[in-house]
Amino acid sequence: MKAVVINQYGSKEELTEQDVTLPELKGNQVLVKEHATSINPIDWKLREGYLKQMFDWPFPIILGWDVAGVITAVGSDVTDWKVGDKVFARPETTRFGTYAEETIVDVNLLAKIPENVSFEEAAAVPLAGLTALQALFDHGKLQKGEKVLIHAGAGGVGTYAIQLAKQAGAYVITTASEKNHELLKKLGADEVIDYHTTNFADVLTDIDLVFDTMGGDVQKASFSVLKPNTGRLISIVGIADEELAKEKNIKAESIWLQTNGKQLQEIADLMASGKVISVVGEVFPFSRQGVYDAHALSETHHAVGKIVIKMAD
Repeated sequence: MKAVVINQYGSKEELTEQDVTLPELKGNQVLVKEHATSINPIDWKLREGYLKQMFDWPFPIILGWDVAGVITAVGSDVTDWKVGDKVFARPETTRFGTYAEETIVDVNLLAKIPENVSFEEAAAVPLAGLTALQALFDHGKLQKGEKVLIHAGAGGVGTYAIQLAKQAGAYVITTASEKNHELLKKLGADEVIDYHTTNFADVLTDIDLVFDTMGGDVQKASFSVLKPNTGRLISIVGIADEELAKEKNIKAESIWLQTNGKQLQEIADLMASGKVISVVGEVFPFSRQGVYDAHALSETHHAVGKIVIKMAD
């Protein structure tokens, strides 16, 4: 099958198209013919070699860990899924990723694509949607009526986090460029702060939960807006200063996504009822050039919503 791979770590120039053979299908796995995948920062961070200690794989490596498509083969132990089912997933992180015509997925990671959701919209969800859900609820313990500050609300993770927090009955505050304010209010944000003109730390206090997708000075300033003793900060980019958290007796935690088909199905059900949507900012074709251009956009940190790769029909 055709795949876009890397044969060594480095820049976007290392992306190359080649034929790859997938391993044998295990009993608890399905083969998915891909209709779409999407881009996440882990893709190009891994491409550049930043995660090689965590994932010490032989080359070639197929990047990408979001898939939406149709099951074309099932393992010998599979009973709940069949050939022809439309599914999406955040597969396990292996060197056989989703920048490919086909991918293998463990059945416990699958969710059904709702009838009212396209393959592109479904492919946008898994990694970003699960990250948002787990940060807010599994780790952040967000409750109805609490105030949550979601940094970079117009990004892939942010757009899902705003909607999920709103669905849970939280008061949602987010930061974004002015051009994205209208979109984020439509998604459910109660307040949107233009980070170009306003320092959020000057205008916010008594926040229950901060969802940090930025790190650096933004994370540092976030400690000052949290409620002492009960405030929580959940980050997906690491905690830089543990002492700051201790000073205010704030729970600060850095998290790493856990693959989870059950939680993905929860998001799918919200999408089926129109309560959560995917904001797909850009769609690129599945080719070496398409993936190259998609990485270039993702690396700017200014893409709105998710960047999706669409396979040929």
